[in-house]
Amino acid sequence: MAIDKDRVEGSMDQMKGKLKEVAGKLTGDEKLKNEGRADQIKGKVQNTIGGIKDAVRGDK
Repeated sequence: MAIDKDRVEGSMDQMKGKLKEVAGKLTGDEKLKNEGRADQIKGKVQNTIGGIKDAVRGDK
């Protein structure tokens, strides 16, 4: 059973985004915090697309 690469990349983007958001909060950097939020949204979308691809292929 292979997991779609979009799911892996999406999860990585979500983690990266969370780290950026926390770093932005700690340093008071609104731009970094907002970039982190955007990365998290991008990751969620990518992860969802990967999940759909897996479902179409019949993977769980």
